[in-house]
Amino acid sequence: MNAWEVNFDGLVGPTHNYAGLSQGNLASEQHKSTTSNPKLAAQQGLEKMKRLHDQGILQGVLAPHERPDINILRRLGFSGSDSEVFRAAAKHTPDLLKACSSASSMWAANAATVSPSADCENGKVHFTPANLISNFHRSIEPEMTASILKAIFNDPRHFQHHLPLPCVDTFADEGAANHNRLCLNHNDPGVELFVYGRSSGDYSTRPSRFPARQTKEASQAIARKHKLNPDKVVYAQQNPEAIDQGVFHNDVIAVANRNLLFCHEEAFVNQNKIIEKLQQAMAGHLNCIEVPASHISIKDAVNTYLFNSQILTLADGSNLILVPEECKQSPNVWKYLQEISAENKEISKIEVMDLRQSMNNGGGPACLRLRVVLNENELAACNQSVLMNDEIYDQLSGWIEKHYRDRLDHQDLLDPQLVLETRLALDELTQILQLGSIYPFQR
Repeated sequence: MNAWEVNFDGLVGPTHNYAGLSQGNLASEQHKSTTSNPKLAAQQGLEKMKRLHDQGILQGVLAPHERPDINILRRLGFSGSDSEVFRAAAKHTPDLLKACSSASSMWAANAATVSPSADCENGKVHFTPANLISNFHRSIEPEMTASILKAIFNDPRHFQHHLPLPCVDTFADEGAANHNRLCLNHNDPGVELFVYGRSSGDYSTRPSRFPARQTKEASQAIARKHKLNPDKVVYAQQNPEAIDQGVFHNDVIAVANRNLLFCHEEAFVNQNKIIEKLQQAMAGHLNCIEVPASHISIKDAVNTYLFNSQILTLADGSNLILVPEECKQSPNVWKYLQEISAENKEISKIEVMDLRQSMNNGGGPACLRLRVVLNENELAACNQSVLMNDEIYDQLSGWIEKHYRDRLDHQDLLDPQLVLETRLALDELTQILQLGSIYPFQR
């Protein structure tokens, strides 16, 4: 049976803003308090989806979460009507309201960890939403993420949904941003690579400047929940020195596609041993491009998000690498990309996209997508209305144009009108994507 990797991109939400809430994410911190353009951000993300769809890549859409999150504000002690809750939070705790208005669910790579049916003992696709406890503004996402995933993958014959891991430091989980799958073909059993920043019992190899967000214990728990073959699972620790230079997730310094691993030579602790383990688990079929620090520094990798690219296999079997405009603007990085596309048959085509609005908030092409491998039956069983086509693209383009502001600063986040605008937009979106009443305000 045929199988494909489907990229489900997070649609940028109407409250897209630059609050600088993510410690260790240098781009997020650098652009704190600057003015954002939610309309342009959503248009750029949608254009990426359409461009890949037009090249034969299967592409899906993940709806944004409702923001601000009034229910979280209620849990934090505010009471009364929704309007009263909002106004009290805006008056007494504006920073808290801004955190509850974050549109960070756009980073779909953090939404969940997904294992294909070919890898799982019971032959179902497994989903575990990330608990994202490292940052408050993201820790409020898992429940809504689970609802959206269940609305898309709603057939229990093919899909199994798990609860997020316990919300304690030992099981800090940041989702697929720290997870890669290697295989020869998507319908074959693969090797799942889980990357972690720290282990709760080991203090010898930890970063000193920025937090290590993913734990080994979380990765191991997900592998157990998904009932993966232990011989086909590899655990790797992030290089703590790389984390301290802004590599807050593994997808800032490594990316995989089928049997290709594209990574910086300083991505992992004991990297040679990790690659040996992967090669063994792949029965000698691993292809690895290790980028030397002498060619690309970690600083350059972080500034350009070179490794936060998407490597995609086209219909003719060739590989495309989709990179942000920042890579082209860096002479060093662009020269390297030109060299590998000319000399390495594993990557033969380069696509460049302007994703400046998301890049300024600390995420590039790969941050925006959640990869879900589906076979023919599973693809047919998922919600077809979220799969990109010309009609959906036109509808979403019109929806963004109708509902999104083209300017948003921190004072705008304190505007009660933004709540009404967002709810009106999301209510219409659930009809376009046929998701049902997934938002609390709809119930």
